[in-house]
Amino acid sequence: MTKNTIWTVLGVIVAVVIAWWLVGLLFSVLWFIAKLAIVAVVALVVFLVLRNAFSKSDD
Repeated sequence: MTKNTIWTVLGVIVAVVIAWWLVGLLFSVLWFIAKLAIVAVVALVVFLVLRNAFSKSDD
């Protein structure tokens, strides 16, 4: 193997490791955003149900 081939192989290995890390980070961020959206929707539904329940009991 020549020196150029070794650097190419090392470059590919480093690129795969960096890509693996970036994809993992991307999926973590996307999952966090999805959880935030789900929590926001559930909180809105609970708020509306509670507001509706308390407004009817006042009348």
